[in-house]
Amino acid sequence: MTSQTPDSPPSVRQTPHERTFHGDTVTDEYAWLLDKDDPETIAYLEAENAWTDKATAHLAGLRDTLFQEIKSRTKETDLTVPSRKGGYWYYTRTVEGKQYGIHCRVAVRPGETDPPASDEAIPGEEVLLDGNALAEGKDFFALGTFDVSPDGSRLAYSTDFEGDERFTLKIKDLRTGEVFTDEVPDTSYGTAWSADGSALFYITVDDAWRPWRVWRHTVGQAAADDVVIFEEPDERFWVGVELSRSEKFIIIDAQSKVTSEVRIIPAETPAAEPVVVAPREQGVEYTVEHHGHRLLILHNKDAEDFALAYTSADAPGEWVELIPHEPGTRLESVDAFQRHIVISHRRDGLTGLCVMGDGSTDSYEMEFPEPIYSVGLAGNPEYDTTSVRISYTSMITPDSIYDVDLVTRTMTLRKQRPVLGGYDASDYEQFREWATAEDGTRVPISIVARKGARRDGHTPAVLYGYGSYETSIDPYFSVARLSLLDRGVVFAIAHIRGGGEMGRRWYEQGKLLAKKNTFTDFIACARQLVRGRWTSADRLVARGGSAGGLLMGAVANLAPEDFAGIVAQVPFVDPLNSILDPSLPLTVTEWEEWGNPIESADVYAYMKSYSPYENVAKLPYPKILAVTSLNDTRVLFHEPAKWIAKLRATAPDGDYLLKTEMGAGHGGPSGRYDAWKEEAFVNAWTLDVLGLATS
Repeated sequence: MTSQTPDSPPSVRQTPHERTFHGDTVTDEYAWLLDKDDPETIAYLEAENAWTDKATAHLAGLRDTLFQEIKSRTKETDLTVPSRKGGYWYYTRTVEGKQYGIHCRVAVRPGETDPPASDEAIPGEEVLLDGNALAEGKDFFALGTFDVSPDGSRLAYSTDFEGDERFTLKIKDLRTGEVFTDEVPDTSYGTAWSADGSALFYITVDDAWRPWRVWRHTVGQAAADDVVIFEEPDERFWVGVELSRSEKFIIIDAQSKVTSEVRIIPAETPAAEPVVVAPREQGVEYTVEHHGHRLLILHNKDAEDFALAYTSADAPGEWVELIPHEPGTRLESVDAFQRHIVISHRRDGLTGLCVMGDGSTDSYEMEFPEPIYSVGLAGNPEYDTTSVRISYTSMITPDSIYDVDLVTRTMTLRKQRPVLGGYDASDYEQFREWATAEDGTRVPISIVARKGARRDGHTPAVLYGYGSYETSIDPYFSVARLSLLDRGVVFAIAHIRGGGEMGRRWYEQGKLLAKKNTFTDFIACARQLVRGRWTSADRLVARGGSAGGLLMGAVANLAPEDFAGIVAQVPFVDPLNSILDPSLPLTVTEWEEWGNPIESADVYAYMKSYSPYENVAKLPYPKILAVTSLNDTRVLFHEPAKWIAKLRATAPDGDYLLKTEMGAGHGGPSGRYDAWKEEAFVNAWTLDVLGLATS
């Protein structure tokens, strides 16, 4: 039974549960924690929260200070740069004291070409959706879709009040303000309107939370009359739906981790049968973008880092090469506009943008001044345009929005995120270093520090990592991070294999039976920081979340002596048991990322050899903080709960804390102030581990 006293860490019962695969029998004493409906499970989580509260009570003042620093540096009443679509400028604004954004639009005035500049409500604005009103009385709130019909008369939106990413879809008449009664529960992300706004395409999930059906809904009719237009029976695949930027096609994609298949429907004839652009071929991934008479195909067929081709939009068939494969330049996405194409890519660990004119193979690269940065397209709903909007940031440059004239190549800064309190980028420095992994691979590290930070081998530092799903953790700016930097902490990002920072091969070398490269790369980066005299092992905290939480658990077992503390947020620390259970959410779709331990004894043995939960041992672990959410459907709460329980039982001399958000999902608290408080909690714990809680 659990203990409710906060005078000591909670005790938790051990109930042996055996499983056998490939002749290997394992006893899991804490498997019972999987049952969220068991009152004893909830009691245990609440007891852990009580213990964490007590163990961190001395940090209450620091937490409040850090929260106030985030708040004081943030312009609370603010406005995103309005984005034009048809006859309106669309934007989201925030109001001081309010948790959520307010989604608005204002009519374009005659002759107006530049977006209206404002920090507050724009005269004549129309409020489309107020997140604060929707969230009133709720502990959690998130939007799944926000989609205005092509003629601007209707809004499709969906809401989640639990954090489990199951949304209720609704439609609002923007001419009258009426919300139609034909709502649809249990939908996923993504919707697409027909050309005339009479039909709405949406997605529902199966019992394992897998988006698998695309439906067509006729506005004004009951949801019971909706029609399934595509169903994906293969449990490895997720489906998505969107309207092309040109508004000519409904695009339905089915994607596993390694294979794609796309169907299209003319937006003017929503009842037409979907047409397959190219039949799925195992291992071939492709995406489709409509551009005039053709469909642009970004693909990896015989092209590891992807190539660009096109086919007929009227009768998809043979692919014609447009941009050939160039090893080392990973083409990540293509965006089509009436007279231009913009290709997002990465090369040498940095993102970039390339522009091609219509009907020409001539191209140019956008250029940026800093040696380390992140850039990408941002909010470009208009198809008939000669300018695009991009977002730009670095570890010292706040998030910046530019409009780029694709003909003259001029860049106009529309807005840079305000950082109140006199922030000066010249007070900080960013660096790129390289670690050498066990197999000789060079691994990039991005570093930011207050200018003049000492490199004497004793400076406190935080090392962040992820390293899965080809997701890149590119250099980024953080207001909350300033509170660490100003207290003398160095912050670094380890761009380890399993991510996509260095191209497709970088990802391939950190998945399946090469997954351990992710963990050893991170350890190599930690040791490089020490070797480069940025810090020392006893002044270094590691941090990661989700699959990055798996990373944290793995390095804790592999190299506990290299870290003073570890922060694992919504951590995937029990991967073997989860992926052995096909009934759990998302398990089957993950087999192409991690391997299928049910069918393969080799995969089973390999996963067991690195799974954090399976490899907890009597080691001198660093201090560990695990943060999770009760309603998380991507990494279930029981994984960190079991992990912390096993750490306490196996290595009882360690310092382990578990904090569970009892009304949130994978992303943690939904309101911005609640999110700031969560970040302040983590940063206060981090500063305490680094010996800076009183600085």
